[in-house]
Amino acid sequence: MSDPLDRLDDPDFPALTMSQAASLLGVQAAFLRSLDAAGTLHPHRSTGGHRRYSRHQLRLAARMRGLLDEGHLLASAEAIVRLEDDLAEARADVSRLEDAADRLRTERDDVRRELRDQQGSAG
Repeated sequence: MSDPLDRLDDPDFPALTMSQAASLLGVQAAFLRSLDAAGTLHPHRSTGGHRRYSRHQLRLAARMRGLLDEGHLLASAEAIVRLEDDLAEARADVSRLEDAADRLRTERDDVRRELRDQQGSAG
């Protein structure tokens, strides 16, 4: 059986109350409520209806706070975050594809070498 504390390592586990999240971020709880109301954040709700935040959600809230502090409107901050995330995902895809292409080139070169060796020993 796994240790229940292992859930704390999960970046999506809603471990923090609103006051804890606000304190960690250095913001008012009203800021987190406004992100929830706008549909930017979707905190987990406890059985009593209290919001619970994950580390992933805190990172998103911190990114949003930074963009809002720079003067962006909520809609543009959301678009920027979405585009940054899309770009990061695309870069990761490119990296995976480049790695796969490198492996295939190595395999191709190995097969060519084997064929040359076989042709050389047969001739």
